Amino acid sequence: MDNQNRSTVLQWLVPTTVMMIVVVAMLINFSTKRSKEAEEMVARTLIASTESFGEEFIHRLETVRKVASPIQVMLDREGIGDPERVAELLEVIIECSDAYKVVYCDVSGNGWDQKGAEVSVAGEDYFEAVQQPESIYVYTEKEQPTIVIVERIATENIQGYLLMYYPMELFDTMLAKSGYDSSSFLVVLNNEGYILGTSGAATSNCLQTGNLLEAIEPDNNESAKTLRNRMSNGARGTSDITMGRQQHMLVYAPLGIEHWEMVLGVSQDYVARQVNFQWKSAKDMISSLFIVIITFVCIVMIINIVGKIRSNERKKELEDKADTDLLTGLNNKLATERKIKNYMAQNPQSQSMMFLFDIDNFKKINDTMGHAFGDEVLRSLGIQIGSIFRASDIIGRVGGDEFMVFLKAIPDDETILKEARKVENFFKSFQAGEYVKYKATASIGVAIFPQEGADFETLYKAADQGLYKAKKRGKNQLAFYSDERPSTKSIQESEKA
Repeated sequence: MDNQNRSTVLQWLVPTTVMMIVVVAMLINFSTKRSKEAEEMVARTLIASTESFGEEFIHRLETVRKVASPIQVMLDREGIGDPERVAELLEVIIECSDAYKVVYCDVSGNGWDQKGAEVSVAGEDYFEAVQQPESIYVYTEKEQPTIVIVERIATENIQGYLLMYYPMELFDTMLAKSGYDSSSFLVVLNNEGYILGTSGAATSNCLQTGNLLEAIEPDNNESAKTLRNRMSNGARGTSDITMGRQQHMLVYAPLGIEHWEMVLGVSQDYVARQVNFQWKSAKDMISSLFIVIITFVCIVMIINIVGKIRSNERKKELEDKADTDLLTGLNNKLATERKIKNYMAQNPQSQSMMFLFDIDNFKKINDTMGHAFGDEVLRSLGIQIGSIFRASDIIGRVGGDEFMVFLKAIPDDETILKEARKVENFFKSFQAGEYVKYKATASIGVAIFPQEGADFETLYKAADQGLYKAKKRGKNQLAFYSDERPSTKSIQESEKA
């Protein structure tokens, strides 16, 4: 590639490459940011979903409390002297809420249930917590996993507790039809990590142990530590954990009661699908931009290639015009010399031959027939001489009526004589003029490369000496530079013999 072509390529290649690098870097940066944003969005969505589950769970418990509120007022107004009436009122709570059992008891733990039966909860594991003023919801597993909802009655007439028992088995339906995959689960934890209720993949090993934090801690120490810290601070967030062969994300949000936590566990496959969905439009846009960029590069390359081809074609046309003799259509002197020198440099040992000839008595033709006819003779010679040689041979007009032919790759002496006879026979039949046929003859000198000249100047001088011999011997003949090679006459004699 020459300097001009290199400069042309650099003019478009450098800025295009820089632009491509900048655009690709921007797209990669955008893709990274968008992917991170998608992950953060999915995390926020999962946290919001977990909070929503927590709100629904609290709503279920609060619904029981709301049903109990008017019953509490009626107990205060009517008193507790009639156990049957107390049972009727407690039964209303059963009928209007999800509580499976309701108990009214005094401060010592003695009282009645909704069936009117006398009960005592003084010895139950949860009664101590019921007596704490701040306790509203108390967990127990005495009969089944249960949330005991505590309503304190402290009036002039009554001093006691209204206890409503909400079954945690109802929590198992919380995750149903939520759209999460089959490996997802939802649990309620106390502040020590113990599982109070489970919804979803209850067969998971970490849920069967009863304590989620202790179950995941051996393989996920940092995640468990983070979860403990955030639960103690009442913070929401996410942690990635390993559960057997599966990767999960734990999403936690405080319930706002009793330091309990709502924890959603989803597989990383589900998270990845959600992330992919969130930034699908961005990926589609990036893919489209990459296609546009690749298309742009291809178009630029095609334009450059087509432009280069056209430029080379124009350059070749100009070179051909610059190399062409306008009268004969052959190579001019400079082109002839340059092409022969190039061949010699590339093929220093390839035997070739140079013919140098001029028209006999050309001045007389110009004087008697006119310069226009002389030009016609030269033009006809240029047209006709090109038809007897190979396309790879070099033929040119190097002077007024002087022509040069360089035949490449001549294998042996027999071929040298054959080509000499071909030239000699050409001039036997050569005629010029469209209306007036004029038979022109030529004197021809021949030199052999590289034996008689290893460079252009030496070979040219040798051929010129052969031309001088042909003229000295009477013109209209061919003479070799070396006297060891035959003249045209001896060639003719060998043919007759």
